[in-house]
Amino acid sequence: MDTTTEPGQLGILEALLFVSEAPLSLERIEELFEGCSKAEAGRLLTELQDKYRQPEHGVMISEVAGGYRLTTKPETAPWIQRLRGSKPARLSRPALETLALIAYKQPITKAEIETIRGVMVDGVLKTLVERDLVRILGRKPEVGRPILYGTSRSFLEYFGFKDLSELPTLKEIEALAPHTAEKEVSDEPVAQTEKAE
Repeated sequence: MDTTTEPGQLGILEALLFVSEAPLSLERIEELFEGCSKAEAGRLLTELQDKYRQPEHGVMISEVAGGYRLTTKPETAPWIQRLRGSKPARLSRPALETLALIAYKQPITKAEIETIRGVMVDGVLKTLVERDLVRILGRKPEVGRPILYGTSRSFLEYFGFKDLSELPTLKEIEALAPHTAEKEVSDEPVAQTEKAE
């Protein structure tokens, strides 16, 4: 039995994942464990993941946004919701539609989003930027230099994606909702404004 008070490497990695605000990449784990190779960092991570796969654990290690973080298992959601006492903040349908457009068409301008959606998106776009799901990528090199929008690292974390390649394809989305009618987009000027929740 080990009688030292210093935690082992697994314990240290567990603590780092617990306190880190952002996902930890293998490179960052390697930096934090001086003298540890990337392969060794990967082995430690795999060992800890295997430990958390056991049913008695309520947490797991998830790979999101190019790194790893300690997250709760989905089956614990009802108890976590009781603890928090309220439902998590949800995005409105217009916000989700706008976010989906940005995710699939990025980089994209506000005018391009409004042309596709057929409504003004000022409020929705502001909400998505404030929630850090969307970020400004730069400016389009054309007259007026409109702002280009794209998804953020927080977007990947929020939806549990490692990277944008994990977004479902349009065929996969259509298979999930085969009875959804496509919305017609008219050539009329945009006149309606939507507010995000």
